[in-house]
This record gives sequence, structure tokens and C-alpha cells, in this order.
Amino acid sequence: MKFLFYSSTVCLLSAQAAFAASNTKVPKPCTTKSPTTDRYYDLNPLHRSAHEEGKKNKDAEEGSWHAKGYDYGANFTLNFCGPVVEELEHVADLDKDLWRNVSAYYEKGGKTYSIGLQNSEPIFRGRKLVLNYTGGSLCQSSSTKRSLSETSFSERALVDDDDEDDDDDEDDEDAPKKHKPSKSEERRKSTIISLLCESDPLAKTSVSFVAASLDECTYFFEARTPAACGGIEAASQALSPGGVFGVILLIAVLAYLVGGCVYQRTVMHQRGWRQLPNYGMWASVAGFVKDLFIIATSSCARCLPSRRGYSRVSLSQEHRGRETRRPSDDENRLIDNLDEEWDD
Repeated sequence: MKFLFYSSTVCLLSAQAAFAASNTKVPKPCTTKSPTTDRYYDLNPLHRSAHEEGKKNKDAEEGSWHAKGYDYGANFTLNFCGPVVEELEHVADLDKDLWRNVSAYYEKGGKTYSIGLQNSEPIFRGRKLVLNYTGGSLCQSSSTKRSLSETSFSERALVDDDDEDDDDDEDDEDAPKKHKPSKSEERRKSTIISLLCESDPLAKTSVSFVAASLDECTYFFEARTPAACGGIEAASQALSPGGVFGVILLIAVLAYLVGGCVYQRTVMHQRGWRQLPNYGMWASVAGFVKDLFIIATSSCARCLPSRRGYSRVSLSQEHRGRETRRPSDDENRLIDNLDEEWDD
């Protein structure tokens, strides 16, 4: 009985812990909260997905988001919190497995350059909501520009020297050495998207290109959208109504068992199975179920063939034989009596 008491207590505590754990909120991808205002931001409405068979998707027909490059010489295609809708082929400086993860790219000189892989974690830089993509194509190396500037400066400095031999020696010493960047020194293109609030709820989201760094390694964009205005997070229910009802019912049953056992043990001084609340009622229910089981099994046993059944059949056949024999004996006796009377 003590085992039942302890197990009921453990089940009650575990049920309460499971119910509390179900209420813990797991952050959704592409969502964040402002550390200063505690407002909730959901950028999932800005994500455009590919067209699925059997379903109509207006965003898929429009494709990903586009931004004009103006004086850059190329237009940009990007998506929010996911890869672009278009299928890319032969992306520069990227493995084939990463082509489907590109979230922003542009085409220039017959080549496709990635300016960032997908990222679904927007962050705050102060009060600015920012989405950052990294790991794109390789940046343009600046070592060649640096070497050219250094060589031109050394040549200008040595024009007025008198000793040609000294000039040659100095040229050899001061000549810049060619340095090939290793994989650890490789820099890849990245994208920074600053999301600004558009107070008009009927306004459409617009994405515009702001600038690019001198080495064409970082690209800045600005997106105006109502999704960047923030709001209040809608309370999401982890359990279904049936699950909540089941948890409440389980807690009620465990409280009934534990409370009843404590009362019967401390107040009524009961021991053993009599510590259960309403022991007499549950015992009668168990006896009723036992009787039903016996009745059901006995009724089913009658349908099974047995020796007793065959003996009954044989006895009944013998009884019928005896009954068929009795009329013939009576007839013989009656005939004998009639013969005797006829002789007399």
C-alpha cells in the first residue's frame, strides 16, 4: 500500500511538471523581441516560398524580392528568412550543395554571385532591426590593389637616385612579395538588411539597395514593411483541448487517491487495501466484474465439445431404441393371447 501511495505522489508531481513544461514557449524562426520595448516582431509574412503542386501561391508567381542596383551595374534578388525562390545554377565560389541555401544574389558579367546564405534569426542593433546573411561568394581580393600602390610609390621615390646599382638593390629589397590568401584569410560576401517600420498597414513591402563596400564584400539594403512595426505576441496553446482535459482529469484522480489514502490511514486508522477511499464500493464493483467473468466463461464452455456431450447423445439414442422396442413386444404379447383364445 505504501508503494501505491508513493507512486501516486510521483505521478502527481510528474503530471504537474509536464503541464508546466508544455507551457514553455519555444521561439519561432524568423521572430524576435526588442530588448528595449519588449515588442514582438514576426518576419515570416515577408518570406516567399516556392510554388507547390496543386496549390496556388501568388508570391511564388512573383518570385523573390527584387531591388534595383542603379549605378552598381546589376540588380539584386533576395528573400527573407529563407532561400530565394529561383533555382540557381553555377553560383561562383560556392559548392553545389549550397546553391539551394542562397538567400541573396546578383548576376553580373554572365556570372551569378551569392551575397549571403539563409539566416532565420533577426537581431537588434540598438533600436534597429537587422537581418544578416553571410557566407556568399568570395570577395574581390584587395592585395593586388595594395601591391600596385606600393610599387608605384617605390618607383617614384627612386627616380632621382644617382647610383643605379643601389637603385637595383633597393628595388629588390623593397619590392613587394606576392601573397596568395589562404582559405582562412578568404573573405566572403555578406548582406545586411535594415528593416524599417511602415505605419500604413495597406502599404506594400519595398526593398531598396543602399550601398556596397569598396571591396564589394558587404551589401546594404533597406526594407520598409508593416511587419517591422512590431506588436504583441499571440499566446499559443501548446496542448489541445483534449490534452488539457486529460491532464486535469489525471490530476483530479491522483488527488482523490492520495487524499483518500491519507484520510483513511490517519483518521480512520485503516491498513492494507482498506486505506483506499470508498473501499467497500470498489470491492463490490470488483466482485460484480468477477461474477460477470465467471458467467461469460461458463456460457462459452457450454458451446465447446466434451465427453459429457457425446455420452448424452449416446444415452438418448439408447432411450429411443428402447422406446421403439416396447411397441413391438406389446404387439407380440397381444398376438399370443389371441392365438390361445382361438385354440380354446
